[in-house]
Amino acid sequence: MSVVAIGAPLRGWAAPLDEVPDPVFAQRMMGEGVAIDPLEGLIVAPAAGIVASVPATAHAVTLELANGAQLLIHIGLETVALAGVGFEALVVAGQKVAAGEPLIRFDLDAVARRAKSLITPIILINEGYRIEILAIGRLVEAGEPLMRIVSAGIATGAAPRQSGAAIERRLVIPQAHGIHARPAARIVSLLKPFAADVTLAAHGRSADGRSMVALMALGLKRGDEALLSAIGADAAAAVAAVATLIETGMDEAEPAPVAPVPAAPAVAGPASILEGVCAAPGFAVGPVAFLRVAAITVPFDGAGGAAEERALAKAVTSVAASFAASEDAGLADAHRALVADPQLLADARIHIAAGRSAGHAWRAAVATAAESLRATGDPLLIERIADLEDVERQVLARLTGTAAFTADDVPEGAILVADTLLPSQFLALRATVAGIVTARGGPTSHVAILAAAAGIPMLVAAGPRALALTEGRTVILDADAGRADTDPDPAAFADAQQRLAGQKARRAAEAAGAQEECRMADGTRIEIFANLSSAAEAAGAVAAGAEGCGLLRTEFLFLDRNEAPSEDEQAETYAAVAAALGGRPLIVRTLDIGGDKPVSYLPFPQEENPALGRRGIRFALARPDLLETQLRAILRGVPAASCRIMVPMVIERDELRAVRALLDKAMAAVGRRDPVQLGVMIETPAAALLAESLAAEADFLSVGTNDLTQYALACDRGNPATAAMIDALHPAVLHLIRHAAEGARKYGRWFGICGGVASDPAAAAILIGLGAAELSAAPAAIPALKASVRGLRRETCEALARQALACASAAEVRRLVAAASDEMKGAA
Repeated sequence: MSVVAIGAPLRGWAAPLDEVPDPVFAQRMMGEGVAIDPLEGLIVAPAAGIVASVPATAHAVTLELANGAQLLIHIGLETVALAGVGFEALVVAGQKVAAGEPLIRFDLDAVARRAKSLITPIILINEGYRIEILAIGRLVEAGEPLMRIVSAGIATGAAPRQSGAAIERRLVIPQAHGIHARPAARIVSLLKPFAADVTLAAHGRSADGRSMVALMALGLKRGDEALLSAIGADAAAAVAAVATLIETGMDEAEPAPVAPVPAAPAVAGPASILEGVCAAPGFAVGPVAFLRVAAITVPFDGAGGAAEERALAKAVTSVAASFAASEDAGLADAHRALVADPQLLADARIHIAAGRSAGHAWRAAVATAAESLRATGDPLLIERIADLEDVERQVLARLTGTAAFTADDVPEGAILVADTLLPSQFLALRATVAGIVTARGGPTSHVAILAAAAGIPMLVAAGPRALALTEGRTVILDADAGRADTDPDPAAFADAQQRLAGQKARRAAEAAGAQEECRMADGTRIEIFANLSSAAEAAGAVAAGAEGCGLLRTEFLFLDRNEAPSEDEQAETYAAVAAALGGRPLIVRTLDIGGDKPVSYLPFPQEENPALGRRGIRFALARPDLLETQLRAILRGVPAASCRIMVPMVIERDELRAVRALLDKAMAAVGRRDPVQLGVMIETPAAALLAESLAAEADFLSVGTNDLTQYALACDRGNPATAAMIDALHPAVLHLIRHAAEGARKYGRWFGICGGVASDPAAAAILIGLGAAELSAAPAAIPALKASVRGLRRETCEALARQALACASAAEVRRLVAAASDEMKGAA
């Protein structure tokens, strides 16, 4: 049946959706339809069909009609909050009903007293149909003709479904925050080269594996069980790839506990104190400046389906391309997946097919997705709504030719105050503002992550009082303490200025000396290098004082794509990094994938414990074609004077010999005659214990403390139950570092540290005391690290290292380091 007549489901005044005081309905974000202001408390079936769903709160019902159309009847507005009080469902999901059959009885007076409004939208919610309204702006009786639903024969653009037997696998979600934006984006990216139809099901719902929005809307939390299934020729491979990605944790380790996000913090202490939650640490003083963003107006009606489809496609493509320039790779991946999300695009096409403009369609699709995330009740997923809104605004800006955002009105050094802040807005303002306060938001949002990385203090969830501040008034923001003084007295202001001056002087002193080579107080030369993943990072590292690159992670070239990079592409990238370093040493680590870094287009066997499986050099030697291509690219791209090559996850000398043979072959292929240093990354206890054997043939050794600590302490850094136990200053790890240093010393080999602990200025004395001649750190840590090392003497460092080796726990070592630091400050 292509046409179904719809009767009024209750007696009342029929009104257009435009009169519904809720933008979700008024702007047709859920679909077209009619609203009825009820005069009685009984909902009857407007046509024959099957009850598709009735929520436990009984405030709504969805029917599937004979022609496949789905009709939602939503009694009142915001009535879900009544938790079923005043409602009685008379049918259950799956029940067949005839036209006029009672569906829900509700207490008209009781619901009217507690609900925002009684007006009841009747909405067509699925694609491929259109409605013809028959009655509006007048009183209608239950059963009286209200509208007709006509099958429009509109194609959705979806690919035909695969057929065949389903491959299934049950998973337990290990991610600390469940499947939120970044994990969902990685799943979507992983599935690009597969043809199989992949779904993830849990909580009685299923999601398309290629839809980031649908995956997030499942509301999967850590510990939830989910069913992964796929149908198609490559279903088994797709299931194995997704399962491996999810089960290895995706580096979603358990975060440090954070304070709960209050809706509106109470005032504690003086009335001038505004309290919130620290999202990014730091201290700042400045005038209040409010973020003002103009609304982007879009037309309701379109200029024809084909034209609107083209306009939307062009805008989406343009926005997706703009993310390539983002300095935050994780944020770019998540936003790129959102803007190309198949569910968002399909929902937008439905609205376009109904005659709406591309802008209205996109806004409606995003609103529906946001409601899905909000309905999960998960605070982390609700925070991701900001990412949806950011992508929405950028696409609308492209469609209308307006600016998504302008920072012209925010003065330099201001404390920016806003209801919420989008990632793109932060990126435009980060060079201007001294600090940020938002009324809403949470400490795990993308903006919070970006602010912390940029060193900009940020207070979130400060409540509506933040929006009542006086623009231009000077405030003191102490994000570490989770508060802002909005009316500081002269004494508080003087203390704040003194604190800022000390902070500024220290940073200025560190920055001023950062470009000089690093020598200890006794003249001992210690090289301070940077850990890098791109040419852009290399330029920033040099500006911060890096004397070279101690670890270039080449995985960034191989991830988030459908095929391996060519030799030419790799050579160009390595050459760009070398050029940015300006002739400084460049240690290129060969491809380290597998384990927690699977690549979709390179098949990995299912492994019970991928961290102990075929990763690093094991995978590279199993795929010598990839390794040889990479070695040739490194030799072509990096000048001989700068070039050093490092092999990951080595456990014994035979592996190094195999790589040396391939390197000799690559050198012959590119005509390179100058010798190239080949070193080993010490990441396993086996490599540390056999360091002397390795040093006999390696040109240098560099300790990767992240994996070495994980393996030495038998603690999975991706497992929330053990992640907090991982500390590279644990005595067991320090003994392995000392053993590796002794092996390097016997053969006069250069010995460095490139793990995360090398970025910690407090750890520098022990690492140098154990034998490190080089520390490779995060670029932002370099000025402070250099300043710390310049105050040390080798004799003192060696004595401290001996004491650390005698400790029984990491906590004891940390106490020793703290005491030594206080002593050195006192001596200074």
